Amino acid sequence: MPAVHAEQLLALPTWRAFDVDDSGRVLAGGDASGSVQLVELAPDGSATPLTAFDSPCRGRYLPGERRVVVEHDRGGDERAQLSLLDLATGELTPLVDDPDHVNLLLAVLPGRVVYMTNRSDGVAFDLVIHGVDAGAEETVLAGGTPIGEVAADAEGRRLLVTVAGEAAMTDRLLAVDTMPETEGGRVHVLAEGARFVRPQFAGDEVVVSTDAGRDRIGVALLGGSWLAADDDADLLGLLTPDGGTLLVVRSAEGVDTLRLHDAATGEPRTTVALPVDGVVTRTPPVFSPSGRYAALSFTAPDTPGDVVLLDLASGEATPLTRTVAAWEGPPFVHPVDVRVPASDGERVPCAVYRPASPDGSAVVVLHGGPESQAVRSFDPVVQLLVAAGHTVLVPNVRGSTGFGKRWYSADDRERRLDVLLDLAALHDALPGLGCDPARAALWGRSYGGYLVLLGLAFQPERWAAGVDIAGMSSLVTFLQNTAPHRRAFREREYGSDPTFLAAASPLTRVEEIRAPLLVVHGENDPRVPVSEARQIAEATGAELLIFPDEGHGPDKRENKITAFGRGVELLSHL
Repeated sequence: MPAVHAEQLLALPTWRAFDVDDSGRVLAGGDASGSVQLVELAPDGSATPLTAFDSPCRGRYLPGERRVVVEHDRGGDERAQLSLLDLATGELTPLVDDPDHVNLLLAVLPGRVVYMTNRSDGVAFDLVIHGVDAGAEETVLAGGTPIGEVAADAEGRRLLVTVAGEAAMTDRLLAVDTMPETEGGRVHVLAEGARFVRPQFAGDEVVVSTDAGRDRIGVALLGGSWLAADDDADLLGLLTPDGGTLLVVRSAEGVDTLRLHDAATGEPRTTVALPVDGVVTRTPPVFSPSGRYAALSFTAPDTPGDVVLLDLASGEATPLTRTVAAWEGPPFVHPVDVRVPASDGERVPCAVYRPASPDGSAVVVLHGGPESQAVRSFDPVVQLLVAAGHTVLVPNVRGSTGFGKRWYSADDRERRLDVLLDLAALHDALPGLGCDPARAALWGRSYGGYLVLLGLAFQPERWAAGVDIAGMSSLVTFLQNTAPHRRAFREREYGSDPTFLAAASPLTRVEEIRAPLLVVHGENDPRVPVSEARQIAEATGAELLIFPDEGHGPDKRENKITAFGRGVELLSHL
C-alpha cells in the first residue's frame, strides 16, 4: 500500500445513526466539519446539517415531533448539557443548562426526556424525567452509580434501568415506576450479578441480552427461556417497538451478522445482507417509533462509517451514505485472524494487518477499556501504519469483551499484570509473522495507552518505541484524580489496594523506560487527568503533545492529524 498521510485518511467523513423516524429520516452524526455534528439524512440520502458546536454532540428525536434533544459539552469536558432543537425554525434553546455537572441523555418519551445527573453532590447520579414544554422535573431514582441503559414501556409508565453492580462487568437491572410513589415503593431489583444489555419490555415480560449462567451473552426472557443463544458468539437482541420483530445481532471474532426473527415464535425470518464483514454494534441499531425502520451504523476495515436504513418488513438494507466513494487512494487492508499462544496456556485473539510490501517492522495497537473489544471497524491509525510498511497486530488481550466472561475477567484487580503475558506472547510471535522483534513498537489510547507504558516499563528489552494517547501512568494518581463520579466505578476493575496499584503502575518503574516515547493528551480530560501525561513525560523526557481544546481525545480532525502524523513519524525510525 503506497504511503498516505493522516490528513488524507481523516478527511474521509464518518457517519453514525442516532435515531430514525417513521418517514425513514435518520438523525445522524457526521464529522465533515471536523467533529461529530447532527445531520438529518432523508431516505434518498440527501443531508441537512443541524448543529455546529465546537465539540462532538449527539441527539434523539422527540417521538412524533420535529424536535430534537441534543446532548453537547464544552471543549470535551464531558459535562454534557441538553438543548432542544426545533427542526422547523432552527431555534436551539437550553433544556438542561448546568455546566458544572454531568447531564447525560438516556431516553426520550412523548413530551419527556429521561436523563441522569450528578448535580446533587457531584458524585452520585440521579435519574430524572424532564417535561420538555412545562419544564417540570421529577427524580425517580436517587443517589446511585452511573446508569447504563434506560428503556420505557409503551405508555411510559415503567422504566427498565441498568446500574453498575458490585463486581466489575456486572449490572443490576431495576424496574422503576414513573408514576407517583405507591405502596411498596417505585424501584424494584429484577436481577443482578451478570451483564444485562438492552433490556426491553415485551408486554408484561422483559427481553434482555445477558450472560447470566453463561460465558457468552444470549437473548432471554428474564426469568424464563432463552430466545437465542450461541456458545461461540455474543448475541444482542433488539425488539421492535411494536413487539413483532426481534433483531438479533451475532458478534463473533469482531464481525457482526444480523437476522430478523419472529418475536412471538423466535423463528428466524430474514438474514440482513451487510456490504462486507463489519460491525453495527459500536453504535447499536435504533428503531423508528412504529417499528417500520431500523437505522444501522456500519463500519468495516474499508468503511470509515456509513448509515444504513433497514426496512424491517422486507429485510432490505439501503446505504444512505457511502464514505468509501470519496477515497481515491490505494485499497484499504483487511486483517487475518490468528490466535497467539501465551506462556500460561491462554491464546490471545489477534487481527493481523499486512502491508503489500512489509519492511519487517511491527506495531501492536492496543484498544482502550479494558472492557472493550477491537473489532472489524475502520481505524485510521491502523491503515496509516500499514501504509507506512509496518505489520500491525490488533489484539484482544485479557480483559477484552467479545470472548466470554472468563476472558474479560482475566485481568481484574490483582491479576492486572497478567496482561504482560499477552504482550510477551505477541512479541514472541513476530518472527513467525515475518517481523523483526527488535523493530517492534506499541501504540494505544486510554487503557491501551496504559498498556503501552506498562510494556515499555516492564519489558524494556522487547519494545523499540511507544505512542501513548490519554493513558494512565500511575493507577494510584489516576484513581486519586479522575472525576469523582468515576472513581468508585473504576475501582471495581482496578481495586483500591495502594500497594498493588503502585506495583502495577508504569511510573513506579519509570527508570526502565528507555525507548523513544510520544505522549498525547487533552487538557480537559475528566477520565484520565492530563497530569498522568505530564508526570510520565517529565520523568522520561518523552515528547509531549497536549491539546487545550480536547478531553479524552483527540477527537477533532485537526488534532488527530497532528497527533497521528507525529506518531507515525516517530515509528518511521523502527
